[in-house]
Amino acid sequence: MPESTYPNEAALIKGLLDQYNAAYRQVITAHQSSMLQLAKSFVGDRYADEVVQEAWLSVLKSLPRFEGRSSLRTWLLRIVANEAKSRLRRENRLTSLDALIAIDPQFADRFDGRGHWQGPVASWQADSPEALLSSEQMQSCLDETIDKLPDLQAATLRLKEQQGLPFTDICNILEVNESNCRVLLHRARTRMYKTIEHFQLTGECCTS
Repeated sequence: MPESTYPNEAALIKGLLDQYNAAYRQVITAHQSSMLQLAKSFVGDRYADEVVQEAWLSVLKSLPRFEGRSSLRTWLLRIVANEAKSRLRRENRLTSLDALIAIDPQFADRFDGRGHWQGPVASWQADSPEALLSSEQMQSCLDETIDKLPDLQAATLRLKEQQGLPFTDICNILEVNESNCRVLLHRARTRMYKTIEHFQLTGECCTS
């Protein structure tokens, strides 16, 4: 079915293996944005396009060996993450996981032993998430905060909050265990909380 929409993942993969242009267009349309977003979490805007291009080349080389143990989307994003990590290693700035999962002492008492909030976040109760994000200035501040998060924290936050992936898929993509994945997410959420809290108190953006 070279000129039609592929109805399921198995048919799409076969179309890719058969080198049909329609299959390539479909998978690029479906996943390019997510791949680029994940790449930006690691390498920023400067190298993201290059990382995604390298990832697509790796996809084409590896596709005949794809065994379907995960979804195509998860497999593609894992390749992007690996390409981004390789790029960071070449740039000599990949942060160690141990440093990324340390809980900020300033916020340690707000989480329980499993990394969950001890209680409701007071300043978030006054406004709904929609109300908070309706402010362009707030949204700009949050985007800047995400851009400045350590690589794995930003990637975990984007995959969970923006793309809605389950922890099992995120762990697969980033190649971390679930415990570390949850801590990375809460570490990132803590930084976002600090930004929102400071913005609500002062009207200024604090991303440090």
